[in-house]
Amino acid sequence: MITCVVEYTIDPAKTDDFERFARAWIALVDKHGGTHHGYFLPGEGASDRALALFSFESLAAYERYRALFDSDDEFRAANAIRDRSGCVLRYERTFMRPIFDGKLP
Repeated sequence: MITCVVEYTIDPAKTDDFERFARAWIALVDKHGGTHHGYFLPGEGASDRALALFSFESLAAYERYRALFDSDDEFRAANAIRDRSGCVLRYERTFMRPIFDGKLP
């Protein structure tokens, strides 16, 4: 299993747009074989940082999902929220290997 961690720099004045973008992507990840663990937005104070975490059973499964980005209308619509609003200033994607239980090896 792999977990994709996406670190966003967002426009704090466009948090509502970012939330619409996030909700669209949660649905897409879940629909296409992944498990979305949520988006995490600033809770208190001034911040322009947000995170997203979602997992796929393998890198190959993630790549099948990614292959839809330019060919599927739902993916294009989700990206249009970001592109039209300018809510995302930049982002960085990292792949991690998760541990979900407290069992010792």
